[in-house]
Amino acid sequence: MSDFIKMIDDITPETHASLRQSLELGKWPDGTRLTREQKELTMMAIIAWEQKNLPEDQRAGYLGGDQCASKSKQAAVDSRLFAPAAGTVH
Repeated sequence: MSDFIKMIDDITPETHASLRQSLELGKWPDGTRLTREQKELTMMAIIAWEQKNLPEDQRAGYLGGDQCASKSKQAAVDSRLFAPAAGTVH
């Protein structure tokens, strides 16, 4: 675990950007596809680096505010969606 922490400390902003792009694209800059294990380790490195170096609103996965967007605004519901279809017997 201490090797992982040391590695996180050595990541530069440029390396972070490259890791993030590789994870998003699913392949390394040379075109080689990331393995499942590489994706997991890359994601862990990105999250750990961002936790240490970026404000919360700039980190991967940030949704904003205290609640998710779906709870922050209520969509209008068309009541016709729940009305019985014309000509049906209920």
